[in-house]
Formats: sequence, C-alpha cells, structure tokens
Amino acid sequence: MQTTNVLEELHWRGLVAQHTDGVPGALAAGPVSAYIGFDPTGSSLHVGSLVVIMILVHLQRHGHRPIALVGGGTGMIGDPSGKVNERQLLSDEQVAANVASIRAQLERFLSFDGPSAARMRNNGDWLTTLPLVEFLRDTGKHFTVNYMLQKESVKSRMEAGISFTEFSYMLLQAYDFLELRRRDGVTLQLGGSEQWGNITAGIELIRRVDGAEAHGLTVPLLMTSSGTKFGKTEAGAVWLDAARTSPYAFYQFWLGAEDHDVGRYLRFFTLLTKPEIEALELATSASPEQRAGQIALAGDVTRRVHGEAALAAAEQVSTFFFGRLDPRELSDDAFSILRAEAPFAEVDGATLVSDSDATSFDAFKLLTASGLAASNGAAKRLLEQGGVSVNKRKIGGSERLLPRADVLLRSGHIVIGKGKRDFAVLRVR
Repeated sequence: MQTTNVLEELHWRGLVAQHTDGVPGALAAGPVSAYIGFDPTGSSLHVGSLVVIMILVHLQRHGHRPIALVGGGTGMIGDPSGKVNERQLLSDEQVAANVASIRAQLERFLSFDGPSAARMRNNGDWLTTLPLVEFLRDTGKHFTVNYMLQKESVKSRMEAGISFTEFSYMLLQAYDFLELRRRDGVTLQLGGSEQWGNITAGIELIRRVDGAEAHGLTVPLLMTSSGTKFGKTEAGAVWLDAARTSPYAFYQFWLGAEDHDVGRYLRFFTLLTKPEIEALELATSASPEQRAGQIALAGDVTRRVHGEAALAAAEQVSTFFFGRLDPRELSDDAFSILRAEAPFAEVDGATLVSDSDATSFDAFKLLTASGLAASNGAAKRLLEQGGVSVNKRKIGGSERLLPRADVLLRSGHIVIGKGKRDFAVLRVR
C-alpha cells in the first residue's frame, strides 16, 4: 500500500483542522503508527466519533498502523475539553463494561490483521498501576502551571472552576502518548480540534523525556449548515449501538441530511471516491427531490455500522413508511424495526375476531387494540371518514369485517394505519 498521499486524501475530504509542521514529512517517509483516544464514559460511541474513526480508516488504507486507545484509566477522570461541568466519576466495573462495548464497535471499521493491523490499547493497563509520586516526579516536573493554564481546555473552565482531578487530565494524556511511543512506536496523535492542547503537551513530554520527535493532527469540529452541532437530534445523540439508536433511526438520520451538507458528509463518512462524490453532489443539486446523495450516504454508513441485513431492513421500513412497499414483502428484521419504531401490541387473536363471524377480524377492534382509536365510537368515525388502512390498503366505511387469512402478515403481524403517517403494529398470538 502507498503511504505517501494519505494527507492529500484527508485534505480534500476536509478532515484536517491543523497539524504540526512535521506531519507531511513523517507520513511520506514510511508507515507511521498513529493513535486516537476514545472516552469510555458511555457504553457506545456516537456518530460524532465517526469523524476521527474515519481518520484511522484512511491511515490504514494507506499503509499506516492505527492504534485505538480506549481510556479505561482516563475515563475514570474525564476530559475537561469542551465541557462546562465536571463529569461524574465512573466505577471500575462501569468503565470495563464500556471499554468492551466500544472495542466491539471499533472492530467494525478497522482490520486487525495484515501488515498494517490495527491494535487496541487500554490506558487503564498502565495508568491504574502508576505510582503517584513517580508520576509527579517523572512527568509533572516537565509542565509548569502557567503552561497548563494557557491551554484552552483548562482556560475555558477557570471561571466555573476545575478540580485538580480534571486539571491533571492533560498530564495523563501526555503520558499516554509517551507510553504508546515506547510500546508501539506511536509518533502521531490524532483527535478533535478541541484536543490540540492535550496533543501538543504529549509532543512536548516526548521531546523532553525521550528526546524524540512526535506529531499531532486534528479534525475540525463538525457543524450542520443550519448551525447545530452534528449528531444531535431532538431525541438526543445518534448512537452506534443498535439498542440505543435503531438501525432504522440511524438510517433516517443520514437520509435527513440537508442538501448543503450531504457533500461534506459523503467526504467525511464514506470511502467513495472523489468522482463518485462529485457525481452525487451534481445529482443532488439537479434533482434534490430524488435525494441521491442522502440515499448513498445513509446506505454506506448504515451498512458499515450495522451490517447488510440491518441496512436492508431499514431500507424496507423506510420504503414502507414513505413509499409503496407492500407489507407482505417485509422481512422478520423489518418487522423487528417496525415494532420498535411504531406503537406495538401483542394480542390474542380471539379478542380481535368479529362477534358475528369468527373467521374475520373486526376493524373496530384492530383500531382500539392498536391504540389508534380510544373507543369503538372513535374507530367507527375514523372508518367512515376513510382514514383507516390495514396493511397499507385503505378500507372503506363498509369494510368493518376483514377476513383473517387476508389480514395476517409474516409471523402474525398486522399493520394498522390512521391517515398518511400514523401506523401501529399488532402481533396476533
């Protein structure tokens, strides 16, 4: 693999905010080991983490070795960078569980085999056994308080107050860089632009202690064109964990990208080539209603994070909600998503049958069981107004009785609709 043009690749994709002067020469000289730290104060990474993850992906594709450092030690303290208040400290057990979850997510992006095999490191392996007096003597003596106060991560917290615990975070991250240089030959640290102060502190420590050269590179803070922080929605953060953000909701997040943003996101989060991305930008500009860029973006990222089967199910559900997909074509995975995204109830089939015909379901009972109607009277009015659908087939006011065999879908599911956008799912036992 070539190792000479990765910086050019990162620049055209917009993934570089700043870097130390020696980065171009170091990357061009041969394979470099580079690391990024991940905070384990939660059990999942979110879509904002994908920016720095993709830096590691590009480095590995160009022959460099990525090191993913999970902060099992520093996670017990919390990075003050970009934070207004001090974080709640986590127990050893919480950190260990979070580290295991994050490792599994990172393995979806990086190859751990071959000549540029990625490595996972946990700074808890060395920080949790580091004697305090030894650390203060060998590391703390190289940093003056004035030097640390000039760093933005500390300066921004001075008015609100910062504990000694968080104040020491910069030294611990600098020590990580030194330790990884000695263990894995790491000479490049990567991170978000708010990490610049911590990165340069590590470079300084390596120069003073080992007399060696090290480098840093940061990615820009990503904002949407409307001025909001990327990855935040009304429902909160968009997580990589399917249990916290379903594959369908994940897919919809990317599908909802604004036209002005989709080109940047394709550069940041996919491995599509420059001609492919430029063609998608032209298509999106020429026919925005087709959402070619958003569809390509959502498909590429969802496939990488959740896999082909989850993507297919998310696409099915999306086409079901917003297109013309026949619900009989929905897979079991798609019904799993529907049960999570729409109101869902599991009911005894005997409670749905008509009082006059045991082979038919009563539309009134379907509507009340699904929660789309509060009473039989409300169900009757909905039916008479023509606002009811069963399995996306609109039913008229005279179609109260529905043959059971015609209504049941895969695994006993029924999809009840009210209007164009409200759906509920029943599963008949």
